[in-house]
Amino acid sequence: MTTAPPLQQRAGRYRGLGTGSPRAEVKSGRTSYSVPRTNPKGALAPAAPPSPTGTGGAAAPPCSAVGRLLRLLPALVLLALAGRGGAAQTAGAQTAPPPERAGGAAAEVVVGSKVFTESVVLGEIATDLARDAGAEATHRREIGGTRVVWGALLRGDVDAYPEYTGTLAQEIFADEDVSTPEALRSALARVGVRATPPLGFNNTYAIGMTEARAEALGIETLSDLRAHPALRFGFSNEFLDREDGWPGLRRAYGLPQADVRGLDHDLAYRALAAGDLDAVDLYSTDAEVPYYGLRVLEDDRGFFPRYDAVLLYRADLAERAPAVVAAWGRLAGALTADSVAALNARVKIDGETEAAVAAAFVRARFGVDTQVETVGRAGRVWQRTKEHLALVGLSLAAAIVVAIPLGIAAAKVPWLEAPVLGVVSVAYTIPSLALLVFMLPVLGIGAPPALAALFLYSLLPIVRNTHAGLVGIAPELRESAAALGLPARVRLQRVELPLAAPSVLAGVQTSAVINVGTATLGALVGAGGYGQPILTGIRLDDVGLILEGAVPAAVLALAVQGLFSLAGRVAIPRGLRL
Repeated sequence: MTTAPPLQQRAGRYRGLGTGSPRAEVKSGRTSYSVPRTNPKGALAPAAPPSPTGTGGAAAPPCSAVGRLLRLLPALVLLALAGRGGAAQTAGAQTAPPPERAGGAAAEVVVGSKVFTESVVLGEIATDLARDAGAEATHRREIGGTRVVWGALLRGDVDAYPEYTGTLAQEIFADEDVSTPEALRSALARVGVRATPPLGFNNTYAIGMTEARAEALGIETLSDLRAHPALRFGFSNEFLDREDGWPGLRRAYGLPQADVRGLDHDLAYRALAAGDLDAVDLYSTDAEVPYYGLRVLEDDRGFFPRYDAVLLYRADLAERAPAVVAAWGRLAGALTADSVAALNARVKIDGETEAAVAAAFVRARFGVDTQVETVGRAGRVWQRTKEHLALVGLSLAAAIVVAIPLGIAAAKVPWLEAPVLGVVSVAYTIPSLALLVFMLPVLGIGAPPALAALFLYSLLPIVRNTHAGLVGIAPELRESAAALGLPARVRLQRVELPLAAPSVLAGVQTSAVINVGTATLGALVGAGGYGQPILTGIRLDDVGLILEGAVPAAVLALAVQGLFSLAGRVAIPRGLRL
């Protein structure tokens, strides 16, 4: 004698359908079908004839549990949209609303910056001057590395950002000679970009060691490194791959070191101070150089070019906002290496915000009175929560709409099973950082690439669980429904999906929890969320800022798990709950 499988035993308690049930009715259109019970041996018991009028007998079962789950989507989407509505990028320093131009509303200007302190400070300075010139200016902070921000400028995602001439010559236009200012201007003009005159300081690359370590080994120049092949180097990831970074430096000096690793620029300083590294790359205006007492090794072969700071801006900005371009021209020669190092130190060492430091500079240098809006910790957490909910909610809602039909197709159409499951599995294995970067050329910076990546990561658990839930239904139950002559659509909606609902909901819950954690990476492309304070905290060595993003993310993950557990009790009938 065979024993009914657990799934069938649970299903038997669903509104009289299954083991031990005299009869259950399933309504299709205007006809009421009587579903026969199965006896313990799986045989079909006699069934009452169908009632063409649809009256009499047991009441029809409720709508599919999956249908109930889908009805929760509008609330999920509305919650996410509310988050996006209040999730505008904060610009840090705020001025009074700019006056309208004679032709209408004030010009909109978006300033970008890279993921290091000096770039953020310069971005804030440029934003303050743009506002003072009458523009509606916003600052998209810490968008990414050189290639990411350069791409954003070419696409029009940002109108301007701080850059360095050495980076343009060695990284952006590496295949052509732009060694003269005229050649550089010509190369920029070909892609619709212009540059302000140099801001006044050269922030060149350099290699640094702790004073004690360099003194003990007698190292003063980069050439001296050749005599110490066992030294441990730690370079920023961008420096590790750039032609004006480690690859070119190694060739120029014939350096033999093999223990070379890539890591975050700010973490490298801490590793150097702790003795875990012997040498790191640094910027000559970094606040950490005097703070840690580092020895800057002499570039005795003149490998590193000049890195004169400029503001790059789109050529069309000169027509859209000529006053802004003129205001940025006032920065020519306004900054020195020492003054910039002091600005960096006020942020990284003294703990001031980039917005406050920039506001103080433009007030002292140009007489621009900029009011800095101070947002408390609670306000910042609420802002990031709305951004994070938007990323998770919108991507999850889209994934549910797409993944459940894909799971059904994989279960119902044999030749689709392998392709569907294979494609969503491959998408899930792509590293998240790589996937975000792949999306940038098509979707630009901000929320769109993050939403697309999160959507793709959400597919696999839902598709696989929907497929598993459907193919795992006991054959006896399928036979019972088929024996009645129910249409395939009705069998799917009234019998199969309700039985598969626990598995489907488990897949959605898994995707939701994974999305909460993965969405923190959205900050790398300017999407905000809890990842923003985490990245800023790493850059500033501020544990409080890191926890400001990490703790709410963990709490949200627990809340999402609890919410879906509660939704399962509401949407899934008692007899089908796992």
